[in-house]
Amino acid sequence: MTTKHITFTAIMTAIIALLGLIPPIPLPFMPVPIVLQNVGIFLAGILLGKKYGTLSVIVFLILAACGLPVLSGGRGGIGVFAGPSAGFLYLYPVVAFLIGYARDKSIERINFGRLFLPTLIAGVLLLDIVGTLIMGVITHMPLSKAFFLSFVFMPGDIIKAIIACLIGAALLNHTRFKQLIRF
Repeated sequence: MTTKHITFTAIMTAIIALLGLIPPIPLPFMPVPIVLQNVGIFLAGILLGKKYGTLSVIVFLILAACGLPVLSGGRGGIGVFAGPSAGFLYLYPVVAFLIGYARDKSIERINFGRLFLPTLIAGVLLLDIVGTLIMGVITHMPLSKAFFLSFVFMPGDIIKAIIACLIGAALLNHTRFKQLIRF
């Protein structure tokens, strides 16, 4: 790992943490709010690939576990990993890895479509459905109700995926950025 890798990993970790400054949108019928940090998780995989994107998300989660208020709403501490949003948090590195894996496979032919499909599957469907099912288990909610509630997140997360993929495609196709980010 070079200084360049460490720097990009740290910058992406900081971007994810900065997105936590945007207040969450609480939902009256479920304990997990709508947050914007998903965009940072998506971008980690898109911009840094599977290895360093996943690493930046893991560093972010370690900072949260250490008590830094880096999660949306100023939350942090080990308790969030046992609360209603734990499933989403545990899936963040998986999502970054899967998106990064798809990005790494098509880095020479990158475009919005090649980024959007894996982001939609891993970042929206997998994250929302599995995260909400785990929330249901933790909060003792019937799994059928939890599964139904997972669809509440999808419209907003599709918009977040579109935003992340537009940013990622623009940057990854920019000549100067390609030279800078080349691992």
